[in-house]
Amino acid sequence: MKIAYFVNQYPKVSHSFIRREILELERQGFEVQRLAIHGWDEPLPDIADQRERDQTLYVLRHGILGLALPVLRTLFTSPLRLLLALRTAVRLSRESDRPFPYHFAYIAEACRIVPWMREFGACRVHAHFGNNSTEVVLLAHILGGPPYSFTIHGPGEFSQPVGLTEKIRGSSFVVAVSSFGRSQLLLRASQEDWRKITVIRCGLETAFFDVPPHPVTTVPRLVCIGRLCAEKGQVLLIEAAARIVGAGVPLELVLAGDGPMRSELERQIAKHGLGPHVQITGWVSGDRVREELLAARALVLPSFAEGLPVVLMEAMALRRPVLATYIAGIPELVEPGRSGWLVPAGSVDELVAAMQECLALPPAVIREMGDAGHDRIIARHLIKSEVSKLAELFRSSELRVNA
Repeated sequence: MKIAYFVNQYPKVSHSFIRREILELERQGFEVQRLAIHGWDEPLPDIADQRERDQTLYVLRHGILGLALPVLRTLFTSPLRLLLALRTAVRLSRESDRPFPYHFAYIAEACRIVPWMREFGACRVHAHFGNNSTEVVLLAHILGGPPYSFTIHGPGEFSQPVGLTEKIRGSSFVVAVSSFGRSQLLLRASQEDWRKITVIRCGLETAFFDVPPHPVTTVPRLVCIGRLCAEKGQVLLIEAAARIVGAGVPLELVLAGDGPMRSELERQIAKHGLGPHVQITGWVSGDRVREELLAARALVLPSFAEGLPVVLMEAMALRRPVLATYIAGIPELVEPGRSGWLVPAGSVDELVAAMQECLALPPAVIREMGDAGHDRIIARHLIKSEVSKLAELFRSSELRVNA
């Protein structure tokens, strides 16, 4: 069975879960065509991502002018379909904070990928994220492309739900990565479309579980892994670190990642005199992520907005407890007192208390919490079992179309 995957940017350091999903689908017998708008010139520390880039077709690699010919070809061969796509884009633009020219560009991108998918023989296309990626595959379907489906992660799709009702209505099925995510889709879908919306969790390969148990460090080190941005709450984490260090409690904090908040975080680190205690690594490879997690007592992620962070799964798979916030799908994964700590988002006081408790616990207790998290991930987030659910949806949808 041949399917296409369409993503705004692929591959991407922070979206390794998409790569894992594609590779597992191929292991389960699918042929997958990779399509993306951006991503051909991004720095990629992970060799696996570099290999994926070599297999990906990029819509904008030759600029906007490279879309002119596909649009003209569609105008001459399918004028009525193009008119219908135009009407749909106008309607969706009214819900968007982006003006209509952006949505016209999505039509042009759809005109580009339809012949690619037809040449490949894709019987359907799956998008990740419900924003412009899904709008493009919806428009591509109107232009004669294959049926589409998409996965919602959050939080962006929930804060700016552009056309979600229409996107769900036109899809074969919709995947949410948590029950919380599904509830947000139910809010925006017509009740007759609720049956299309299912939960399939992000999964991890066995490489994360095959690592032998690693002794818990006696060093007072915590690690935060993720994009350095406002949504992840790292500014709050720096304030919490300043309080802990100011109280004379030993602390090493590693921020593994990069992003638009890096300069501000570096300024805050300097302001509080935390240079000896806090390190920012920049983007790191998957192997380095494992090393950082195993070298720490726990992962800390004080997010303000999330879907269900894959890095929490990675930490728990490696038998490291996690400190996170009571938001979105996180409470579906982290069991307070058993596999980690959950604190109210935005509360520095409770974040400080959780971090100090984690630093003070003996290694044996940290190990017990890590084992509990490891067992929970095996039960809920194995890539093979989760992708098998997705594969069944692809196959059953194909049967409905062929019938």
